[in-house]
Amino acid sequence: MEEYRSFSFSKMMGCFSCFGFDKKQRRRRTRRGINSFLPHPLMDGETDGDEGSHSGDVTSHTTSGDESSEAHNMPNRSEEILNYRAENGMVCRRYPVKETTKLVRSEDEDGNRMVNEYIREYKIGSGSYGKVVLYRSSIDGKHYAIKAFHKSHLLKLRVAPSETAMTDVLREVLIMKMIEHPNIVNLIEVIDDPESDDFLMVLEYVEGKWICEGTGRSSALGEESARKYLRDIVPGLMYLHAHNIVHGDIKPDNLLITRHGTVKIGDFSVSQAFEDGNDELRRSPGTPVFTAPECCLGLTYNGKASDTWAVGVTLYCMILGEYPFLGDTLQDTYDKIVNNPAIIPDDIDPQLKNLMEGLLCKDPKLRMTLGDVANHAWVIGNDGPIAEYSCWCQRHSLESYGSDESNVLV
Repeated sequence: MEEYRSFSFSKMMGCFSCFGFDKKQRRRRTRRGINSFLPHPLMDGETDGDEGSHSGDVTSHTTSGDESSEAHNMPNRSEEILNYRAENGMVCRRYPVKETTKLVRSEDEDGNRMVNEYIREYKIGSGSYGKVVLYRSSIDGKHYAIKAFHKSHLLKLRVAPSETAMTDVLREVLIMKMIEHPNIVNLIEVIDDPESDDFLMVLEYVEGKWICEGTGRSSALGEESARKYLRDIVPGLMYLHAHNIVHGDIKPDNLLITRHGTVKIGDFSVSQAFEDGNDELRRSPGTPVFTAPECCLGLTYNGKASDTWAVGVTLYCMILGEYPFLGDTLQDTYDKIVNNPAIIPDDIDPQLKNLMEGLLCKDPKLRMTLGDVANHAWVIGNDGPIAEYSCWCQRHSLESYGSDESNVLV
């Protein structure tokens, strides 16, 4: 792709060496394990779903029962792209995720249940696919959040006419094995024992999150906290987009907050991969009340713009403590998203109001981009511009190009 020979390193939006942009792609030996479960190409009964609710609640993730069967029956390009990346070692992390194929259940000296090196403490969450439990490592003493699934349950749980929940989980794993960023929850280890029905994702433990209660300003965060959180959300999401990944379910529930106040994006269960800058997607994103207008109207939409809309809805929730578009029914919510303007009180800071209106622009072509957000006066505030992040594959590309005299930039 010749157009990638002339660019500014400081403004590089795609990390070209490990995600398909390098003309001389490096092929690596394929790692066995969880990747082998992902269809090559898609096998019947092996994709799409989420760990959130499927109840139809407009503030929870839902796979709508009337989603177009045409969209579900088309070849799933996201899986094909991820398989290709996995097979060719296209990752953006310095150290690979640990893959363990033996699961050992035991007890420590105090009688606490253990899985391998991890000592169970207590359950911290659950979803329709499985549960999340807090564990402590007996080796390093750190806490980890472990997502636990039963493979037999995933294979039986049908989320579309020809699809089960298994590939959703496996796609989430593949995506998280390829990325690493300070504002994204890190996948540490995958435990997948062929002799066991259990499948475990060992994740970085993040202590808290902010929930939008929908009760108005009394439950809102306020401008300073919202600005701080937005300055974490934007670079994390820009990183994903630069690596050709659409999150698909940005919302407060999926934005975890460390004890130091850093926001980390989590839950990649509906995320999708794209290639060659073509982020046109078909699968509806996760949560109705955060869904962009264009996603309500047709089969296809641009994933990056829909993620950006969800950032706007999230910002609205942080500032005003309620959802900008919420109806009594799912259809009513979609109608409001498409047709109603966002109501922003007059007493809101003019710069903040401008930002919210730009993010909640109905037309995705006119909608503010994440780059616009990063450079917006309200976001910059007194803290200055958001610092640029040089990811591992970008640094690795710089080193590779610098050491190869044949790669002359023009």
